[in-house]
Amino acid sequence: MFTYEPFIEEEMREFYEGLAEDQKRKYIATEADKLGHGGDQYIAKILGCSIKTIQRGKEELEEYRLKKN
Repeated sequence: MFTYEPFIEEEMREFYEGLAEDQKRKYIATEADKLGHGGDQYIAKILGCSIKTIQRGKEELEEYRLKKN
């Protein structure tokens, strides 16, 4: 699995902390999806969130996509 450089991880943490809760969920879901297998665990580790939060973000993104179409 691809991993980010430490300075990128830090930039991601700083960006993440500035988001509203619903935006955080969507952001981490998008990042985890980009990484593929193991992405949920990696993003949870570097951003200090739970896997359940990532899954909720994925569900919210899917609902958004369905409404958009």
